[in-house]
Amino acid sequence: MTDRKADYAEFWPFYLQEHSKPETRGLHYVGTTLVFVAGALAVVTGRKKWIGAMPLFGYFFAWVAHFFVEKNRPATFTHPLWSLVSDFRMYFLGMTGRLGPELDKAGVGAELPAETEPVAA
Repeated sequence: MTDRKADYAEFWPFYLQEHSKPETRGLHYVGTTLVFVAGALAVVTGRKKWIGAMPLFGYFFAWVAHFFVEKNRPATFTHPLWSLVSDFRMYFLGMTGRLGPELDKAGVGAELPAETEPVAA
């Protein structure tokens, strides 16, 4: 069976399923945030080395998440552009608290673990 998806509408739920663990998404968020920081540093300082650091930050944290947390193959190997678009989409939905419904539609479940009962003081 192939991992190739016919279109982006089919790919997006697959992408979320491949990022089912909150720790995986968290590591992606760290890497993506550092991508933005490196981009800002490139603009502010005029140093092009920060542009070169952008993919390193993004891929390092993502691949650590896939190989050691999620234990799957990064989607970027089969769909590089859709994967990049989806990373930013997941990031902005996650940062604005709107990822939960997307995860539910993809069959992943809640964005955060269920709340526990408060401890009585």
